[in-house]
Amino acid sequence: MTLAAYAACVLAWNVLVILWGAYVRATGSGAGCGAHWPLCNGEVVPRSAEAATLIELTHRLTSGVALLLVVGLVVWAFRSRPRGDRARFWAAASGVLIVVEALLGAGLVLFELVADDASTARAFAMIAHLINTFALLAALTLAVRWSAAPAGAAPSAPWRVPPFLAAALAGVVAIAATGAVAALGDTLFPARSLAEGLRQDFSPASHFLLRLRILHPVLGVALGLLAALAAALTALRSREQAVHAGAAAVVALVLLQIACGFANWLLLAPIWLQIVHLLLADALWIALVLLASFAAEAAAPARAPAMAGAGPLLATPER
Repeated sequence: MTLAAYAACVLAWNVLVILWGAYVRATGSGAGCGAHWPLCNGEVVPRSAEAATLIELTHRLTSGVALLLVVGLVVWAFRSRPRGDRARFWAAASGVLIVVEALLGAGLVLFELVADDASTARAFAMIAHLINTFALLAALTLAVRWSAAPAGAAPSAPWRVPPFLAAALAGVVAIAATGAVAALGDTLFPARSLAEGLRQDFSPASHFLLRLRILHPVLGVALGLLAALAAALTALRSREQAVHAGAAAVVALVLLQIACGFANWLLLAPIWLQIVHLLLADALWIALVLLASFAAEAAAPARAPAMAGAGPLLATPER
């Protein structure tokens, strides 16, 4: 197995951990191990066979495996790549971010911001957790991208993400942050019908999580379409195959996300569809990060060596 293939596996595993974390939240299983971390209900191997305990314990175990896999990525990158190599940098960044991810997860448990807690603190903690998760996925994505490039490959001049793509990246993070709040509201205050859900959204007596829920579809459509437009404009301004492939992926994923979000609204956000929605969000983020990377590289003066290995996630650029 090559370093790039291993990095891709680490990225895929972390996406699965994120999806299972959403399942923990959607099923209200975050308190399955009580206010204990890293132990579960004060035990290494809990004797309780309750579903919530098993769900939460599974999330902790898979998260622990993710941490070990990232440590392996950091060690491999530092042993096989020269000083200054970007694969080293992004592997190290993912190592730092996954430690922060673990600490944020531990904080949710230890401060009991789980299960039926509907506090402002939990909403802000979830947003912070999501932002760090997206940063981790970005670092792992770029670790894959640069692990596939020749060792030491880097442009001689600094590369910068085009402003409209930077805005698209910020927009997708904003969509995801409001999505986390909306998902929490759906979990804590489920509606029995579409009409009841609409009344919850606009009633001044509703909990703040419900009144904020409307932000997600509005921003999702508006900022999602702006991200698709930014991707299309990037493709029009470039001749690189990798840029075109990345832009096409971003546009397709934005349209799928909007359709999935509409289905979520109509079906009152069933858990399985929430997981699909999150998977598409992660895929969109990964595609957008790759597109920004390749677009920035294409704009750099000395880009030929660095573009040589587009990696397993996108095709190699045209010569």
